[in-house]
Amino acid sequence: MKYARLLLFVVLVLGAGFAIGYLNRPDAWYAALSKPAFNPPNWVFAPVWSIVYLLIAVAGWHVREQGSAFSWRLWLAQMVLNFAWSPIFFGLHQPGVALAVIVALLSAIVAFQIATWNADRLSAILFAPYALWVAFASLLNFEIARLN
Repeated sequence: MKYARLLLFVVLVLGAGFAIGYLNRPDAWYAALSKPAFNPPNWVFAPVWSIVYLLIAVAGWHVREQGSAFSWRLWLAQMVLNFAWSPIFFGLHQPGVALAVIVALLSAIVAFQIATWNADRLSAILFAPYALWVAFASLLNFEIARLN
Protein backbone atom coordinates (compact mmCIF):
# COMPACT_ATOMS: atom_id res chain seq x y z
CA MET A 1 0.00 0.00 0.00
CA LYS A 2 2.89 2.35 0.84
CA TYR A 3 4.40 2.06 -2.64
CA ALA A 4 0.99 2.34 -4.29
CA ARG A 5 0.73 5.77 -2.62
CA LEU A 6 4.19 6.61 -3.94
CA LEU A 7 3.20 5.62 -7.47
CA LEU A 8 -0.02 7.65 -7.23
CA PHE A 9 1.92 10.64 -5.89
CA VAL A 10 4.47 10.42 -8.74
CA VAL A 11 1.70 10.14 -11.34
CA LEU A 12 -0.15 13.15 -9.89
CA VAL A 13 2.93 15.39 -9.69
CA LEU A 14 4.24 14.40 -13.12
CA GLY A 15 0.76 14.71 -14.60
CA ALA A 16 0.27 18.18 -13.15
CA GLY A 17 3.71 19.24 -14.36
CA PHE A 18 3.06 17.95 -17.87
CA ALA A 19 -0.36 19.65 -17.92
CA ILE A 20 1.13 23.00 -16.88
CA GLY A 21 3.83 22.63 -19.52
CA TYR A 22 1.39 21.61 -22.23
CA LEU A 23 -1.01 24.46 -21.50
CA ASN A 24 1.80 27.03 -21.33
CA ARG A 25 4.11 26.19 -24.20
CA PRO A 26 6.52 28.71 -25.70
CA ASP A 27 4.75 30.67 -28.42
CA ALA A 28 5.59 33.33 -31.03
CA TRP A 29 6.03 35.91 -28.26
CA TYR A 30 8.70 33.76 -26.61
CA ALA A 31 10.40 33.01 -29.94
CA ALA A 32 10.70 36.76 -30.64
CA LEU A 33 12.34 37.56 -27.29
CA SER A 34 16.03 38.36 -27.05
CA LYS A 35 17.68 35.57 -25.09
CA PRO A 36 21.13 35.18 -23.56
CA ALA A 37 23.77 33.06 -25.28
CA PHE A 38 23.43 30.37 -22.58
CA ASN A 39 19.72 29.81 -23.31
CA PRO A 40 19.36 26.06 -23.95
CA PRO A 41 17.38 24.75 -26.91
CA ASN A 42 13.66 24.25 -26.20
CA TRP A 43 13.93 20.44 -26.39
CA VAL A 44 16.12 20.40 -23.23
CA PHE A 45 13.37 21.61 -20.92
CA ALA A 46 10.94 18.66 -21.12
CA PRO A 47 13.43 15.90 -20.21
CA VAL A 48 15.04 17.96 -17.45
CA TRP A 49 11.69 18.91 -15.93
CA SER A 50 10.52 15.29 -16.15
CA ILE A 51 13.47 14.15 -14.04
CA VAL A 52 13.09 17.08 -11.66
CA TYR A 53 9.35 16.44 -11.20
CA LEU A 54 10.08 12.79 -10.42
CA LEU A 55 12.53 13.88 -7.69
CA ILE A 56 10.04 16.48 -6.38
CA ALA A 57 7.33 13.82 -6.20
CA VAL A 58 9.47 11.29 -4.33
CA ALA A 59 10.61 13.96 -1.86
CA GLY A 60 7.02 15.14 -1.34
CA TRP A 61 5.78 11.61 -0.79
CA HIS A 62 8.63 10.92 1.62
CA VAL A 63 7.93 14.07 3.65
CA ARG A 64 4.21 13.26 3.70
CA GLU A 65 4.95 9.72 4.93
CA GLN A 66 7.31 11.07 7.62
CA GLY A 67 4.51 13.25 8.97
CA SER A 68 6.38 16.55 9.14
CA ALA A 69 3.64 19.19 8.87
CA PHE A 70 6.04 22.13 8.43
CA SER A 71 8.08 20.42 5.71
CA TRP A 72 4.87 19.32 4.00
CA ARG A 73 3.62 22.94 3.95
CA LEU A 74 6.94 24.06 2.45
CA TRP A 75 6.63 21.33 -0.18
CA LEU A 76 3.11 22.50 -1.05
CA ALA A 77 4.21 26.15 -1.17
CA GLN A 78 7.00 25.41 -3.63
CA MET A 79 4.57 23.44 -5.82
CA VAL A 80 2.16 26.39 -5.94
CA LEU A 81 5.01 28.69 -6.95
CA ASN A 82 6.34 26.13 -9.44
CA PHE A 83 2.96 25.74 -11.12
CA ALA A 84 2.38 29.53 -11.15
CA TRP A 85 5.56 30.40 -13.03
CA SER A 86 4.73 29.04 -16.51
CA PRO A 87 1.29 30.68 -16.81
CA ILE A 88 2.78 34.00 -15.70
CA PHE A 89 5.80 33.83 -17.99
CA PHE A 90 4.40 32.11 -21.08
CA GLY A 91 0.67 32.79 -20.70
CA LEU A 92 0.65 36.38 -19.44
CA HIS A 93 3.98 37.31 -21.07
CA GLN A 94 5.24 38.84 -17.82
CA PRO A 95 8.92 37.93 -17.38
CA GLY A 96 9.37 40.55 -14.63
CA VAL A 97 6.53 39.14 -12.52
CA ALA A 98 7.71 35.61 -13.32
CA LEU A 99 11.15 36.56 -12.03
CA ALA A 100 9.66 37.46 -8.64
CA VAL A 101 7.82 34.14 -8.60
CA ILE A 102 10.88 32.08 -9.51
CA VAL A 103 13.02 33.83 -6.86
CA ALA A 104 10.30 33.00 -4.31
CA LEU A 105 10.29 29.43 -5.65
CA LEU A 106 14.06 29.11 -5.23
CA SER A 107 13.72 30.47 -1.69
CA ALA A 108 11.02 27.90 -0.90
CA ILE A 109 13.15 25.09 -2.32
CA VAL A 110 16.14 26.09 -0.17
CA ALA A 111 13.88 26.52 2.88
CA PHE A 112 12.54 23.00 2.27
CA GLN A 113 16.08 21.63 2.09
CA ILE A 114 17.07 23.39 5.31
CA ALA A 115 13.90 22.25 7.10
CA THR A 116 14.33 18.62 6.09
CA TRP A 117 18.13 18.29 6.32
CA ASN A 118 18.34 16.87 9.85
CA ALA A 119 15.16 14.80 10.03
CA ASP A 120 14.76 13.72 6.38
CA ARG A 121 18.07 14.10 4.57
CA LEU A 122 16.84 12.03 1.60
CA SER A 123 14.18 14.61 0.75
CA ALA A 124 16.68 17.46 1.11
CA ILE A 125 19.12 15.68 -1.23
CA LEU A 126 16.38 14.88 -3.75
CA PHE A 127 15.74 18.62 -3.98
CA ALA A 128 19.40 19.45 -4.82
CA PRO A 129 19.07 19.03 -8.63
CA TYR A 130 15.80 20.97 -8.45
CA ALA A 131 17.51 23.84 -6.62
CA LEU A 132 20.31 23.92 -9.19
CA TRP A 133 17.89 23.83 -12.14
CA VAL A 134 15.69 26.58 -10.67
CA ALA A 135 18.79 28.69 -9.91
CA PHE A 136 19.76 28.36 -13.58
CA ALA A 137 16.17 29.09 -14.68
CA SER A 138 16.16 32.16 -12.40
CA LEU A 139 19.29 33.48 -14.09
CA LEU A 140 17.75 32.77 -17.48
CA ASN A 141 14.51 34.52 -16.47
CA PHE A 142 16.51 37.50 -15.16
CA GLU A 143 18.45 37.83 -18.41
CA ILE A 144 15.31 37.56 -20.55
CA ALA A 145 13.61 40.25 -18.45
CA ARG A 146 16.72 42.43 -18.68
CA LEU A 147 17.16 42.00 -22.43
CA ASN A 148 13.53 42.69 -23.22
